[in-house]
Amino acid sequence: MPQHHKIVIVGGGTGGICVAARLCRALAEPDVAIIEPSDRHYYQPLWTLVGGGAATRESTVRPEADLIPRGATWIRDSVRDFLPEQNLVTTSDGRQFHYDYLVVAPGIQIDWAKIDGLPAALGHDGVCSNYSYETVDSTWQFLRGLRSGRAIFTMPNTPVKCGGAPQKIMWLAEHHLRRVGAREAVEVVFATAGAKMFGVKKYGDALDRLVRERDVVTRFHHNLIAIRPQHREAVFTRAEPGGAPEEVVINYDLLHVTPPMSAPDFLKRSPLADAAGWVEVDKHSLQHRRFPNVFSLGDASSLPTSKTGAAIRKQAPVLVENLLGHMRGQAASASYDGYTSCPLVTGYGRLILAEFDYEGKPAETFPFDQSKERLSMYLMKKYALPQLYWHGMLRGLA
Repeated sequence: MPQHHKIVIVGGGTGGICVAARLCRALAEPDVAIIEPSDRHYYQPLWTLVGGGAATRESTVRPEADLIPRGATWIRDSVRDFLPEQNLVTTSDGRQFHYDYLVVAPGIQIDWAKIDGLPAALGHDGVCSNYSYETVDSTWQFLRGLRSGRAIFTMPNTPVKCGGAPQKIMWLAEHHLRRVGAREAVEVVFATAGAKMFGVKKYGDALDRLVRERDVVTRFHHNLIAIRPQHREAVFTRAEPGGAPEEVVINYDLLHVTPPMSAPDFLKRSPLADAAGWVEVDKHSLQHRRFPNVFSLGDASSLPTSKTGAAIRKQAPVLVENLLGHMRGQAASASYDGYTSCPLVTGYGRLILAEFDYEGKPAETFPFDQSKERLSMYLMKKYALPQLYWHGMLRGLA
């Protein structure tokens, strides 16, 4: 017999907890269940600074139990299947949960194995990544030991958590090498599957200028497909627009890998997914296009914006307002404009704060030019934003 909850939320990460907290505050008698297998919750935006030696890994983690809002039930399990025609979710242990309304926020899946040789190479002989709690310390370990050679920082041809993050650690590494007097002996390479440093022109122009000033080698249209750790070789496919793909091999002394990412497998194969595997929602209302009692936000959604915590901060109140309205039989009234933010760390004490909407237009918060590097914005990222996250966003207050 399925267990019933009025609202079931899949995912206890940023999106799921933000929505749950707001719903539990708004409803007189909340009946909200959160399905989440992990007992730890991570503030991942700070992993860039951990990899650069400017923050500790331990400061980025809290017990999941401490973040479950009062009035919500935590189901510590993972989802196996969605059955939206029956308003059912099944979990890996075989249980079924019936819902009136469903919020899907399981986050994004990291596909380490899609790069041949990466899983075995991680954490050894200069191969590192900021994209997991287990591996982030190795970035600083290898960086502080680097005095000569070539340091490569990659970005894949898939969506990733925060599109600017792959280059943030590169800028920190470049600055660190200058600090220790090793910059002239190390070639810093940004190898990206993309065609430019950043998609929004205002901030992209600023980053292009820094590339020239700081002598960073850019390798556009380069997608990492394999690592040969015994030879310290990174293997890329290079595909210029209109040209045939070719294999390019580059030797490295340090290789920071941003792995490919995708929607979770259990979501890809579900009726909720679009052709690319993401939850198919209206980009303004966050309501599912085919199942009106289903909503989604965050990294697993089809929303065509950068996958960041700042985006979720703006998405969560829209989703909650429209979900509550739907419960009352009303049409969606709140609208999300695609706002997202990417605090682009460009060195120690340096940050460009990129904020923009669906149209790629800057949507800046502060009354100054945010495309310029500022210490104040760096301090905000390092100190203020984590506090806003733990004590504001996850409590349904910000």
